[in-house]
Formats: sequence, structure tokens, C-alpha cells
Amino acid sequence: MPVPTAAVDSVDPDPAQTRLEHRPDQGLDDRPDSPCVGICSTLFDDVCQGCGRTAAEVSNWVFYSDAEKQVIWERITREGTARRFQRG
Repeated sequence: MPVPTAAVDSVDPDPAQTRLEHRPDQGLDDRPDSPCVGICSTLFDDVCQGCGRTAAEVSNWVFYSDAEKQVIWERITREGTARRFQRG
């Protein structure tokens, strides 16, 4: 059975609203499942300009434990260079 369009549209995050959602004091339950903001550059860059993860981290994200994800979130937040963390 097809999913109604309105239901699908209401689930899609707006990158402008999710850009600054993560704070270092947040736990995994308090933030998006993934740092992705839909601006992927891992085909051309060692580190994605959108989320700050490496290509390996992006492709293996679903296999990481919560502890591994926490370490990555902390690093990309500390670095703060990805578009996810830029005001604008």
C-alpha cells in the first residue's frame, strides 16, 4: 500500500533546521540519528563538508555502536568545521 505524500513530507528533515541541532552535552537520544545534512562531498573530499565525517564513517555509520557514534559526534562537534555547525 502506498504511503501518503503528506506523511512522507512531514518526516523529511529540513537541513536548515537540523544544521545546529547537536550540542556537545547531548546524548545519542537527544540528537538526529546521523550527522548528515544532505550535502555529501565524500566522493571528492577525505572529510565530508556537510557533516564532517570521513567517507568510511559515512558508509559504516549504520554498523557503529552507540559508543562509536558518540566518539564521532564529539569529534565533529569539537572541530566545528562542517556545514552542519555553521551559522547562516
